[in-house]
Amino acid sequence: MNICVFLSAADLDERYTRPAREFAELLGKGGHTLVWGGSDVGLMKVVADGVQEAGGRLLGVSVDFLAAKAREGADEMVIARDLAERKRLLLEKADAVVIMVGGTGTLDEATEILELKKHGHTDKPVVLLNTAGFYDGLKEQFRRMEDEGFLPRPLTELVFFAEEPVGALAYLEESQGIE
Repeated sequence: MNICVFLSAADLDERYTRPAREFAELLGKGGHTLVWGGSDVGLMKVVADGVQEAGGRLLGVSVDFLAAKAREGADEMVIARDLAERKRLLLEKADAVVIMVGGTGTLDEATEILELKKHGHTDKPVVLLNTAGFYDGLKEQFRRMEDEGFLPRPLTELVFFAEEPVGALAYLEESQGIE
């Protein structure tokens, strides 16, 4: 399975890097391909290292102005013209999406895939990995949106909230019929 991971390129502490590395190792050992923003810095590097070391493939989609930070030695690297094209290519190449901790770029990518799902333009499974409670506030906001009628589909049809890496991958594999 090609699993797109939206996440930060920032250098983060152990409470975020340890679970990210754990997810990456599970992904690699499962024989899956990481589809990611292509950067070889911060949390993006942690995940790419973990996937590659565990035997998985790396498919990066960088962007022109960040090409200097693109990872050498990825199995495949595409350089997009701009962020919009990068997002489109990441989603095109993925069978499923995992949203890890990140900043405004990650949030932008997350809301785009959820908007596409909301309108029936994709049925790819989406997991929000709520490492160290990072997305507790967003989860509460999504529930409020659902409760107050802002979502035309049940929240459970749009996104699966996982607290641990093993639960995130198990959900994706189950949704794709992988035992």
